[in-house]
Amino acid sequence: MFPFTLNFNTLQLQQSLSSPLSLKPKLSHHIHAFDYEPSPSTNTFTLTLNERKHTKIHYSSLNSFSKKPPSTRKGSLESNASSTSSRVSEIVKKKKKVNDENSVQKKRKKKDKNSPEVKSKVALDMCSKRGDVMGALSFYDSAISQGVKLGTHHYTVLLYLCSSAAVGVVKPAKSGTGARTLNAVVSSNDVFNHHLEEELSGFGSIDGNDTCSGDTVLDNPVSHETFHDEELSSVLNSDSTEKFEKGEPKAFGNQEEHGILVSEDVKKYALKRGFEVYERMCLDKVGMNEAALTAVARMAMSMGDGDMAFEMVKQMKNLGISPKLRSYGPALSTFCNDGDIDKAFAVEKHMLEHGVYPEEPELEALLRVSIRAGSSDKVYYVLHKLRSRVRKVSPTTASLIIDWFKSKQASRIGKRKWDKRLIMEAIENNGGGWHGQGWLGKGKWEVVHTTIGNDGMCKCCGAHLTTIDLDPVETENFAKSVASLALMREKGSNFQKFQKWLDYYGPFEAVVDAANVGLFGQRRFMPYKINAVVNEIHHRLPSKKFPLIILHNKRIKGDKMDEPINKALIDKWNNANALYATPFGSNDDWYWLYAAIKFKCLLVTNDEMRDHLFQLLGNDFFPRWKERHQVRFSFSYTGSPVFHMPPPCSVVIQESEEGHWHIPIETELNYESDRRWLCISRAKLDMVPKDSSTTSKDAAGKNIETTYTQLTCDV
Repeated sequence: MFPFTLNFNTLQLQQSLSSPLSLKPKLSHHIHAFDYEPSPSTNTFTLTLNERKHTKIHYSSLNSFSKKPPSTRKGSLESNASSTSSRVSEIVKKKKKVNDENSVQKKRKKKDKNSPEVKSKVALDMCSKRGDVMGALSFYDSAISQGVKLGTHHYTVLLYLCSSAAVGVVKPAKSGTGARTLNAVVSSNDVFNHHLEEELSGFGSIDGNDTCSGDTVLDNPVSHETFHDEELSSVLNSDSTEKFEKGEPKAFGNQEEHGILVSEDVKKYALKRGFEVYERMCLDKVGMNEAALTAVARMAMSMGDGDMAFEMVKQMKNLGISPKLRSYGPALSTFCNDGDIDKAFAVEKHMLEHGVYPEEPELEALLRVSIRAGSSDKVYYVLHKLRSRVRKVSPTTASLIIDWFKSKQASRIGKRKWDKRLIMEAIENNGGGWHGQGWLGKGKWEVVHTTIGNDGMCKCCGAHLTTIDLDPVETENFAKSVASLALMREKGSNFQKFQKWLDYYGPFEAVVDAANVGLFGQRRFMPYKINAVVNEIHHRLPSKKFPLIILHNKRIKGDKMDEPINKALIDKWNNANALYATPFGSNDDWYWLYAAIKFKCLLVTNDEMRDHLFQLLGNDFFPRWKERHQVRFSFSYTGSPVFHMPPPCSVVIQESEEGHWHIPIETELNYESDRRWLCISRAKLDMVPKDSSTTSKDAAGKNIETTYTQLTCDV
């Protein structure tokens, strides 16, 4: 009944919104800062309150008004109006204060962008992105002559570029990140090919500029790459300068990974200058980091000085720096290249002591040096490291393994007699698939490429490969870790509700990633495909119970799903208590993965499970679990689902009680049955049953229902 009006200036509120900056850089040899002064404004707005229509007032999330209804008295209303006006004034003042502070910070940033340190930093990052070693050294010389204070980032970029050039190949990189020295390749003449497949880590993957369309050779130690002031100015005056300051370079354009091969003269020059930069860094007492010390180790590697490269890693501990896998590459590469097996394994020991575990490139290097040294014990040790850490070997490593087993040294080693009972006990204690008791038997080895039948039998020697047990405790801990991650990432209590739902309606013998099935083969979502897969599994499962169907809520609602045929499917699954619709804003991957782990059942999906979510689960237990539980699918020309069951054996290096080996080779496959294996056995021990080939063919034709039932029982 008593409306009243509040008028106040909103200049400060408007300034809190985004205000365009006037960016008009002059095309000159210097970069200027441009200050921004907002023009005054007298804009106001009117806020009308009406007691009749409102019992409580909400102006914004910043305001907190009493929930009591306003008084019907005029005096009380005027008091409320005065109180409201003062509160709004306080908010405006706070806004003005925040805007003033932001304005000061922006001016400081503009000044910082024009400082010599930031200009040098941006310029060096641009050089790194282009792989321009000489340009970076030119900026460095200029900065030193002008007395510019350089920090850790400046030196790290310089050392990365110099070390890369010293090795022989410069790859455009993000902010001078270090590179993996060992990434699986040693040339046939046992000289490490350092520039093959160097894999950048630390700041991220390579994202270089268009320096070249392929590997090019840089013959002149003088940079032909110059930066125009206007280009540098545009970078400094853009929003991406802040990304540079955080170690994230501005993208100059889409570019593939390319290497720049440098000449011997450039190698020597870069090596000399690199050590000068490192010496200057030490004299100026600039803080060291892992990337800088790794770069120095790479320069030492280029000189063949493995001891110095190893010393750089040892210094990290004294400086409180945690070494990374790439930190050990230069020392390990040099020692393996020199054939120094003792020092090579000393590096591996240091890695393990500091919680760093070798991957296939490092293990391949150790295997190569062990073979060259004729050390059968070390070869045996590395083979089991490959078994536990890698499981499937690359074709390059497989070729190296073949060379070992065909050597005279391999035929001479091994026990003539052994206690079979002890060997079997060791295999059982290890969960199956290996005993670890050393080489068994003597004589020449036979190495044959083979495949494994649907019954898990080698089609070459007839041996039955093992399904290695998953530790129940590991499985339980894995389920807890998945639940913990899901609870952290899902909104509110969504995932907790799902857990309670599973406890009430479970257990299930199979889980279907319904979105993956419904989108199979095309972008359009087809519910009938889900129905076909669900019905087939429903009839094949021993309990004849429907599998659990996980489907996002957005797939259940909509015009298409309101069609009678689709609505009938949803009703059928709901009536069977088999459908769980994940809520909006959730990631259904967490739901189907957790359910499959919880019930130790099969998971029907073609999802490769390689994205960031699954990387959080680690590379130890998860691949083993996935191998035993994932069921892939396709459709025949008639539209019937075809299931590709988990492999009948564990796809991992296996060592038998007779001392024979079966080694899977890593290749791109549609189905596991196509995988190639190495079958390695002693030539004089004929382990092939006379009817093995017939047995394998018969086994391959077994009914899928029997196989499905067996696998369900096993897991």
